[in-house]
Amino acid sequence: MSDKSTIEEKLFTIRYKVDDISHLIIKDQEVCVQCETKECNDFCPADVYSWADLQTHVAFENCIECGTCRIGCPTANIEWVYPKGGYGITYKFG
Repeated sequence: MSDKSTIEEKLFTIRYKVDDISHLIIKDQEVCVQCETKECNDFCPADVYSWADLQTHVAFENCIECGTCRIGCPTANIEWVYPKGGYGITYKFG
């Protein structure tokens, strides 16, 4: 992989063991409804968040555990915790 790899190519180099329970929680969907900017749809490099049907959807199985959502939500409406042991992301190098 060259230094000019796309984010999609870099995301391909990770492996994720998905848990049944999300480690990313929207605290209050009404806060999302009131949010004018919906920034979570733009700041996540793995496209975890999307807005549809008047709610924020969370594709936690795509999360790369970068923590951006912990600081990016202007209303602190996203709760982020590490996935429980054995689950989550594994980086492949080489």
